[in-house]
Amino acid sequence: MMAQKTVFRKKLIKFSVITTVFTGALACAAFGLMGSSAWAVSPNDTKTPFATPALSPSEIKDSYSFGIVPQQAARKLARLWAPLLAHVGKEAGVTLVFRTAQNIPEFEKRLAEGAYDFSYMNPYHYTVFQETPGYKAMVRQRDKRIQGIVVVPADSEITTLAALDGKTLAFPAPAAFAASVLPRAFLKREGITITPKYVSSHDSVYGTVSMALYPAGGGIMRTLNNIEPALRDRLRILWRTPKYTPHAFAAHPDQAPDIVERITQAFVTLHETKDGQALLEAMRFGPLTRAKDNDWDDVRALKIQELEGFGPKEKTVAR
Repeated sequence: MMAQKTVFRKKLIKFSVITTVFTGALACAAFGLMGSSAWAVSPNDTKTPFATPALSPSEIKDSYSFGIVPQQAARKLARLWAPLLAHVGKEAGVTLVFRTAQNIPEFEKRLAEGAYDFSYMNPYHYTVFQETPGYKAMVRQRDKRIQGIVVVPADSEITTLAALDGKTLAFPAPAAFAASVLPRAFLKREGITITPKYVSSHDSVYGTVSMALYPAGGGIMRTLNNIEPALRDRLRILWRTPKYTPHAFAAHPDQAPDIVERITQAFVTLHETKDGQALLEAMRFGPLTRAKDNDWDDVRALKIQELEGFGPKEKTVAR
């Protein structure tokens, strides 16, 4: 069954790449297949510096989907990730095709199905999908520890978490680790009752809170720093969570070990070149390092229950 799924995914990637070659940027946008080591610029796209890719037939057999957790809008993710994946793919001798999903729950569904050859996923997702379908850790940020934040409007009178009691707060998704799971768990432990409203992405949290549609919301520093300065100036950080092992770059278990090694090596040597350093800085990443499965034991120790829809119902961090 796993072999059949792999063949199907490879056929799907081949079909999508051919579609890209013959229909151009608009069709690519519809299927969400942005990112490669070659670029085709749509004549209608005057604002996006990195548009949709064009892959030659000779590249098709070396194309691999790379699923990125949708913390931000797909267009913004493509602009950030496509150059990095293009560079890494070139160094590894393969084409890495940018993929994402319209929201985090859909991304979780695709991870559960093993839809991505490679993926960048949050720490909680890794502990779940390492078990089934068996994604394997490759890389993580070397010096980074992920930390959630709770933001409020810049002019809000709220100065303590206790002031949030009884209010509705915005979060990206139930299983967004640092931006949702950690803040909600801490609030529950402190006896602060809130109603979570899931708005699909970090950007949506920042936007709705900045407009005072919600009094507060959860996020992380990297996505907060990546939004427009004018929007960021309308927000204030109220509270920060403890720190944990950051997001995982992981490979689907069906991927050949030599391919995984080539891609891993390309990631961990990025900081050794000027171009690689620039790409990491654009992502607000530090140097990357090889990862081991037990790097995420600190997350497992939280004993977070299984994802909604894949096991028992939600689920908060054990005290």
